[in-house]
Amino acid sequence: MLDVSCIYVNYNSATFTVAAITSLLEKTNDTIVYEIIVVDNGSTYQDYEVLKNSLKQLNSSTIKIYRSRINTGFGAGNMLGVNFASPSKYYAFINNDTLFTQENTLFDLKLFMDSTPDAGVCGPQMMSENGDRISSIDHHATLLRQLLKRDFMESINPVKYPKRKKVYTEPISCGYVPGSFMFVKASSFNEVGGFDTALFLYYEESDLCRRISTSLGEKTYHYPNQAYIHYQGKSTEKNIDIKIEQKLSLLYLIKKHHGRIAHGFLLYFYTIKYLLTSPFSSKKRKLFTALLKGGALNQSLRCKQVLQEK
Repeated sequence: MLDVSCIYVNYNSATFTVAAITSLLEKTNDTIVYEIIVVDNGSTYQDYEVLKNSLKQLNSSTIKIYRSRINTGFGAGNMLGVNFASPSKYYAFINNDTLFTQENTLFDLKLFMDSTPDAGVCGPQMMSENGDRISSIDHHATLLRQLLKRDFMESINPVKYPKRKKVYTEPISCGYVPGSFMFVKASSFNEVGGFDTALFLYYEESDLCRRISTSLGEKTYHYPNQAYIHYQGKSTEKNIDIKIEQKLSLLYLIKKHHGRIAHGFLLYFYTIKYLLTSPFSSKKRKLFTALLKGGALNQSLRCKQVLQEK
């Protein structure tokens, strides 16, 4: 059994993916036994060719690459990677727009998980490309959190809602860690069924950490002793369609974990909110229209994907 299977998903960003994997290879020594699974998630064939040839030039037997001819989304792309992974103690789900910055990050994360019996997931400190700390913990979405906002929830219950902007020097349990770098106990991931592939983009990590916690009683930890760079937004272009996808995923998550009443109330709240702002913005009108149609996943970007010819 391997120590870690590292899974990357590429979508039309081969240059970032190759740089990310190169940094992993350079910062990881033979103290840990690992493999790298790369899933090309329906990129153009030109981008896939660049990716395949560039990875081949790295001349590493640890790298395996697989191609999906359609973009299946974040969760399903990672699940495809898991499908091809060797038996491993841990999975490391790592965004392709990241860089390793410290020596032996994988080994250090493994040591922490091995020595923390109640840990199901952990994630290191996320840094910007300029070296600034980025919040690396978050709280699960609830109706109250969406209405009252994170800062208020942190002020009234700091134990349940640890401060996101605080600089931590010791590991701390939290709701969930960013999906840009999740180190997960493979047995726990497998037992809860992995990522919910109904989610195309956003909240997959929150849903996974919640299910591992509620089903298995295992915690998610922020591990600040290791850090990585995340080029935020480089792998996903921000536009109104992405904003709509985020809202669709949130509404799905609320309904899944908190029921129809909470979902209906939040849908009504957002519909009214964007009704009031839609006359002044074409983008807000598009979002309002999606909410008016029920905010259902049948409007997801998943339904608009095109099968690549090869």
